[in-house]
Amino acid sequence: MSICASCGQENPPIAQFCLACGRALAGATAPSREERRIVTVIFVDLVGFTSRAETLDPEDVRAILAPYHARVRTEIDSFGGVVEKFIGDAVVGVFGAPTAYGDDPERAVRAALSVRAALGTQVRIAVNTGEALVTIGSRPEMGEAMVAGDVINTAARLQSAAPAGGVLVGRETYRCTNQVVAYAPAEPVIAKGKEEPVDVWLAERLSSDHGAPRTPLVGRDGELAMLKGIWQRAASGSAHLVTVLGPPGIGKTRLASEFGRLVAAEGGRSVRGRCLPYRESSAYGAFGTQVKQLAGVFENDEPAAVLQKLRAECVRLEVHEPDVVAGHLGIILGVESEMLAEDREALFFSVRCFIEAIAGEQRTMLVFEDIHWADRGLLDLIEQLASRMHGPPILLLTLARPDLLDSRPGWGGGLPGYISMPLHPLAGEEAEALALYVLRGIDEGERRQRAAMFAEMAEGNPLFIEQLAATLAERAGSPDAMPTTIRGIVTARLDALPRSERAAVLAGAVMGKVFWRGPVERVTGDAGGLGDTLAALERRDLIKREAVSAIAGEQQYTFRHMLIRDAAYEMLPRARRQGLHAELARYLEQEAPATGEAVAQMARHWREAGEGDRAVRYFIEAAEEAERGWAMEHAERLYKEAFDLVPDENAAVRRDLRRRLALVWWRSFHRGEPVDRDQDPEQTGAAGVGD
Repeated sequence: MSICASCGQENPPIAQFCLACGRALAGATAPSREERRIVTVIFVDLVGFTSRAETLDPEDVRAILAPYHARVRTEIDSFGGVVEKFIGDAVVGVFGAPTAYGDDPERAVRAALSVRAALGTQVRIAVNTGEALVTIGSRPEMGEAMVAGDVINTAARLQSAAPAGGVLVGRETYRCTNQVVAYAPAEPVIAKGKEEPVDVWLAERLSSDHGAPRTPLVGRDGELAMLKGIWQRAASGSAHLVTVLGPPGIGKTRLASEFGRLVAAEGGRSVRGRCLPYRESSAYGAFGTQVKQLAGVFENDEPAAVLQKLRAECVRLEVHEPDVVAGHLGIILGVESEMLAEDREALFFSVRCFIEAIAGEQRTMLVFEDIHWADRGLLDLIEQLASRMHGPPILLLTLARPDLLDSRPGWGGGLPGYISMPLHPLAGEEAEALALYVLRGIDEGERRQRAAMFAEMAEGNPLFIEQLAATLAERAGSPDAMPTTIRGIVTARLDALPRSERAAVLAGAVMGKVFWRGPVERVTGDAGGLGDTLAALERRDLIKREAVSAIAGEQQYTFRHMLIRDAAYEMLPRARRQGLHAELARYLEQEAPATGEAVAQMARHWREAGEGDRAVRYFIEAAEEAERGWAMEHAERLYKEAFDLVPDENAAVRRDLRRRLALVWWRSFHRGEPVDRDQDPEQTGAAGVGD
């Protein structure tokens, strides 16, 4: 498999040019690499096939399995998954690797429901989400394993427990998808090799009603007021197009939902359609969803029934030439095969006639979600509606990630009624207020402490705040790992980066939130192009260059979001992490000033590299400097970090560190500085440590 050096796209071995950007390929096959990822596994199995196969001729077995395998593969592929292997009548698919999309658990459950719809009670299916070691560049079609980890073993156990025609999902899958999928509770599964029963749920169907918001809308009063003003101006008789721009989780959909309720309260109508990056039956999928809602069309209606409903609605609305308009709408929905539009202008004119009639009957807002995934045809349609509709009150509200402007830099340009509304992170007080709300029910003191911590960690992203709080509530303590939803969103952003930019992010992540160009250059080997690479990452708002650097002559950068750094770091397998930490420690030894903070960084890098003895030496050196500056609490932390690395058999060093900790505690006490009484050496050994 050839990896494009320009955009990172994976291409088949025979490709001479990149399938994504068209650049000539170097021809060399990229070596496989391992990464730790959150993946979602789908396990599909034919009911009772093993016993049936005993009495069948091998050729008959193949005749049954070949179309079954092909159908399941088609469904998994169509939702962006990859079939990792066929094991007899079992099919194992993976979502989230080799490329993450941010909504991989949802894609996997959608695929499972689609397989069930196609094969019914012939199959039992399980979907499970968890961390795995993924080999990027493996060739499943050649029998090479791509994913290793308990997530696959658990999926196999759940599949065995699933009922015929049932889709059984594990806890993480349920947590990530319960807002878009309707579930029924199921009895926990007693799985082989598991100490505790596994909590499971039965997926029933996609949920069309997400229910009332779980949290209040915080910090968006200005944006709501602006939308209200635009809605009032639209009543004068011209179409308005508004695009709300922001990264995943910033609250675009939440803002649109809240405004939709205000529209309904004033007698208006709000109709939503979402663009999906998979399985669109036509180029106009989101608009097609809106037309179906307006015309009372159901997803399982036969094509003839759809056309009949469309014509009836056009007649009721007294649309000019209802048969033509209904036929053109049928083309948009992908159900009309006999009629042919003269050209695109005729097709769009029919759409305009229909929407004008709808808006003339009742003030209407059409909401298009995730238009960064929209086909060019849909974007053209939205802009034409915005530019040519006059008379009826209509508001076109589009929601998009900034990626839209990469593919469509002129979006909305020249339209008199166009407004772009960037959605920024919540301010500190607003973020903390949201965190306080989602943490209600726990002790007040801890609640305020956690709220401040989560607001800082999430850096104003409402979804991240909610997910951090939900993880805390479920695990009854501070989250040990980043919530799956957050990690999936961030991993998807990293997977979309060109290869050189992604490598720089992973190298920088090993240093922490702050990193320097020199060590990144050393680790990536990208001396000539690293400046452009870092500049591109800054334009993408993933990192920022600092005006002042702690290392003379070095460019210093910080990650815009600590969760971006954490997600990148968690992608690195343990052996790779250790090697990078060792490389960075050596760099700091050569280039960094011998200050306490730099020495402490060296200590932590050597610790993560598995070099405990070297780490202890640097921790002690940093702690001694902290003592000289009377930063006793900091010195105590550093001595403790050193103590934790000393093995029990090294009694002399442990004894020396306990003595140092006792002296730090004593000096703190006699300086009148705050002391944690739990660390009284009379109760717990020297400063809270002991043998």
